[in-house]
Amino acid sequence: MSRTISITVPHRLTQAEVRTRIAKGIMDAQRDHAGKFSKLEHNWKDNHLDFDLGILGQSVSGAVDVNPSDVVVNITLPWMLAAFADKIKPQIKAQADKLLTP
Repeated sequence: MSRTISITVPHRLTQAEVRTRIAKGIMDAQRDHAGKFSKLEHNWKDNHLDFDLGILGQSVSGAVDVNPSDVVVNITLPWMLAAFADKIKPQIKAQADKLLTP
């Protein structure tokens, strides 16, 4: 059974700056971890990002909503990765905090 991780990260940036930082983070991930991803697709619509990531033979999907004072991240892990949700969530939160620090 799949499992969804939800994370809310406060920020003090403009929404445009947050989108720019997230886009740069995606480009960096594509460059730095290209051999680990079988796919990394993303699509922005205003302040909403949908993404699909292929890793370890599994498909991970999610969405990011950039709000005026926080970012909400929802990631759906397939059943094979769902067991690792409690270990993955703090890592994602730490990366998001680092990305959104002014």
